[in-house]
Amino acid sequence: MAKFICAFLFMLVITFVIQETYVNCAPKCDYRCSKTSHRKACLTYCNLCCAKCLCVPSGTYGNKQECPCYDNWRNKNGGPKCP
Repeated sequence: MAKFICAFLFMLVITFVIQETYVNCAPKCDYRCSKTSHRKACLTYCNLCCAKCLCVPSGTYGNKQECPCYDNWRNKNGGPKCP
């Protein structure tokens, strides 16, 4: 019974963290992609990167050093995955 309670509490915490991440990603990515001409692609990859890395660099361009995971995630050609 104790294992069940611990597992339930763990899942509850993980669910809260995931929901909080998605809530925080949308406005940050909306601003990050506000000046690009490729808005749909930018928002798609920004939200994907935010969900994985749990952060989005400030500003509309650059500042990737603020979020190492965001900066280091690469596509199959070696280019940056995150906008």
